[in-house]
Amino acid sequence: MKEKVVHYIDNQYIKEYLTPIKYFFMHNLSSNFYLFLDITKSVFKSSINADGNFKFYPRQPKLSDCQIIALSITAESIGIDSENYLFGKLKKDYKNDFPNLIHRCNFNRRRKRLAPYLQQLNQILADRMNESENAFIVDSIPVPICKIAREKSSKVCRENFETAPDKGYSAVNKAWYFGYKLHLVTSVKGVFHSMDLSKASVHDIHYLNDVKRSGLNNCTLIGDKGYLSKTCQSDLFNTVKIELKTPMRNNQQNKERFEPIFRRFRKRIETLFAQLCDQFMLKRNYAKSVAGLSVRILTKFTAITCLQFINIKNNKPLNHLKYALAF
Repeated sequence: MKEKVVHYIDNQYIKEYLTPIKYFFMHNLSSNFYLFLDITKSVFKSSINADGNFKFYPRQPKLSDCQIIALSITAESIGIDSENYLFGKLKKDYKNDFPNLIHRCNFNRRRKRLAPYLQQLNQILADRMNESENAFIVDSIPVPICKIAREKSSKVCRENFETAPDKGYSAVNKAWYFGYKLHLVTSVKGVFHSMDLSKASVHDIHYLNDVKRSGLNNCTLIGDKGYLSKTCQSDLFNTVKIELKTPMRNNQQNKERFEPIFRRFRKRIETLFAQLCDQFMLKRNYAKSVAGLSVRILTKFTAITCLQFINIKNNKPLNHLKYALAF
């Protein structure tokens, strides 16, 4: 009978050897920040002034507009979705790298104002990677803002009745939730094209009206059974030449076989949703307003697009997002 071997490691060993190994494998926030700052400045080089701002400030801010955008993307790309934790880490571990750090509330307000530029950065990089693409995928995912038990008492995102969250049903989880529904269109490679946020009770098929105004044309759009509608299918093709492909229900007459290649393409967006929920913590909400929630989701997608762009530049697999910053 083999004896069990027990390894005893004293505290001094942990302090001298294991701690440096831990920090060696952690992402360096400062170096990643300058990486995303270079990407931001290269995209907006014709729109910013010498200080990295999109407009003139009578009093020069401590952090430029490009630095605000880059810091937001950096935090999301390394899994920090809490501003409180982010600024606590910056003040403790990166105090020398960020000597002119602004207040957290000021950062939050400026990030909301810079949301159109964040969207523009995301779109420009995505369009570069989606060039010559002719097949796209559409799907939706629940975005809960609180537990279903707190549905009536929660005041989050309820500043306006038109944009307030409501109750919806998730067919994937087979459960009710309270919040919103995120609609997304990506290429078959998994690169972002367009998105929208709606109430949880809104049916997926209504998002197809927004697809007509998203810039898509002369392409194939692959969806699930939630987008099955002969009227919408004809309208999309006659309006913008988009051929909508969806599987048919079992009880439909003249049922046609859904091509296996389309079924395989659809797995790409399911994997992207899994990355959003796991690595980017989409369903963990710290926002108190619709604007705050929207800009947080937009920042997550911009971080994904930037990581995919970095992978392409470094000849790495496009969607290996966790290893994009591991040089």
